[in-house]
Amino acid sequence: MYETIHNLSFSPKFCVCIKHLRAPPRLHFLYDILFLFLSFICFYSGFSKSAKIDSDRKRKKSSISSADRTAAKEGDKHKDKAPTSSTNHHHHHHHHHKKKSKMSSSSPANQVRASHILIKHQGSRRKASWKDPEGRVISNTTRDAAVSQLKALRDDITSGNAKFGEVASRHSDCSSAKRGGDLGPFGRGQMQKPFEDATYSLNIGEISDIVDTDSGVHIIMRTG
Repeated sequence: MYETIHNLSFSPKFCVCIKHLRAPPRLHFLYDILFLFLSFICFYSGFSKSAKIDSDRKRKKSSISSADRTAAKEGDKHKDKAPTSSTNHHHHHHHHHKKKSKMSSSSPANQVRASHILIKHQGSRRKASWKDPEGRVISNTTRDAAVSQLKALRDDITSGNAKFGEVASRHSDCSSAKRGGDLGPFGRGQMQKPFEDATYSLNIGEISDIVDTDSGVHIIMRTG
């Protein structure tokens, strides 16, 4: 019964009409109670509608403010990502430029090719070779002795008594001896500085004088 009365749309005018209804004297008391009850229902119904309207308004405001905050966060994320993307692009460009520059310095147009003969001595950085794994001979060889040996080998080559590749295969302390002393093509910054400078200063087919490096003493023939 309460749900039926609660669902009715009672208005103050309806309640006033109820109050002015004429009733027999015996029923006045019951009419007063009915009027009070209906008045309470009208008040409660109006209050519930007002509360519901306020609740709906608050919910709408809350959803709007939540949407605004979400949009603001998305905007901030987009702003944060933009500089990072720019920074990454700059870094990638710088890295690519550096890599390209390094490649260009070692490109075929800037490379040379050479063969060499290395004689190690007691002052060499690594006192061992494929000919002398334990380094006994190298440790007892002075630099002057190594230079004298290398000069004699050079004289044999330049006089035509021996070929560079054959001499390198027999006497060089470098593992390139297995290839007749051939080092293949190389560019700037890939060899020890004295060796690099000497090679680049040679003409193709020309043999250098004695060249000192941390590895020992060399003679170099530029082949390309």
